Order: sequence, then C-alpha cells, then structure tokens
Amino acid sequence: MQVPPNGDLELGAVCVDKSLPGRTVWTMVADERFANPAGLLQGGFMCAFIDTALGSAAVTFVEGRKVFTSNVELKVSFLGSVPVGTPLRCEAEVVSGGARVAFVEATVTNDENKKVARASSTYLFRDRT
Repeated sequence: MQVPPNGDLELGAVCVDKSLPGRTVWTMVADERFANPAGLLQGGFMCAFIDTALGSAAVTFVEGRKVFTSNVELKVSFLGSVPVGTPLRCEAEVVSGGARVAFVEATVTNDENKKVARASSTYLFRDRT
C-alpha cells in the first residue's frame, strides 16, 4: 500500500494538522491539470480532496485501533468557483461516531477564507488483523 496514497500525491494534498482525534486539516493548490475548460477546478477533483480529509478524520477518530474505512455516502455542496492556482484548505471533523460508524463533515476555504465547498459523509469501520 502506498502511503500517502497515490491519489493524494497526484492531487498535491498535504495533511497539515492531525493533532486532535477525529479532526484533520489538509491543503492543496487548484492545479491546472484538474481544471475544466473555464479554468476552474473540476468538481470531481474537489470531491477527491474532500474525501481525503474526511477519511483521515474518520481514521484518527478510532485512536490507535487498526481499521479499514468504507465511505458509504458522500454529499458535497459547491459554494463558489475555484480558479486555477487557488490555495485551498479543507478542515474535516467527526461530528458523531462510535465503534462501527463515523459521521464526518468538512469545509473547504480559499486563500481569502471564503467557503467554497461543504461536505458530509458516513464511514463504516472494519477491524484490520
């Protein structure tokens, strides 16, 4: 298994804070490789960035337990456009959870601290042996 995952490497997503269980902060820059014809970040790449932050928040929530996570649903609301070159920050946090499931929310902001996306997701945990 590649750590960090190849998708994170390709996106340029970097974890800048995982100091609190169930909360992570990630950054990336909207790369021109991920732009639509209008020069804006295509939504699928925004979703991949968000999924990285949400999933890592879920994994840190279990504090030392070795688990696989499965994302069973993901909802993303795009609140603003993201031009190529824009630095992004995604803060993800488990808002509720237990031994088998975590409900996680995330907010993506740009370099002007304007919200450009909000997301929520549900993760199931399965113990690794």
